Amino acid sequence: MPLSLATLSMVASPVSVPEGLKILERDDYCCKYCGLDGRASFENALVMRVDFVHPRARKGKKDPSNLVACCSPCNTIKGTKVYGSFEEAKSFVLKHREDLRKAWQSRTARQSSKPATA
Repeated sequence: MPLSLATLSMVASPVSVPEGLKILERDDYCCKYCGLDGRASFENALVMRVDFVHPRARKGKKDPSNLVACCSPCNTIKGTKVYGSFEEAKSFVLKHREDLRKAWQSRTARQSSKPATA
């Protein structure tokens, strides 16, 4: 059992490939947070993961009821914070994704409107 450096406690092992495939199949290869379809393209398939709703780093159990299909961006945004419910976590992830999207659009719009220098 590996040691979590964040909490200095022992955490359960991540899911095995067969266990992960079962979760992805159960969830139809769609991110339970943003709805990304992992079967829509090769690129989408590459970013699909299995997420511990209650994080392993916070003693979340490796139980199918605590595991969901998740894309890497949503997994990163969700982090290891503990939420009151899956719906609370989903709400946080979707709001944060939208905030990040708006910031990115703002930055890229400013950059594309600058005159090119020679």
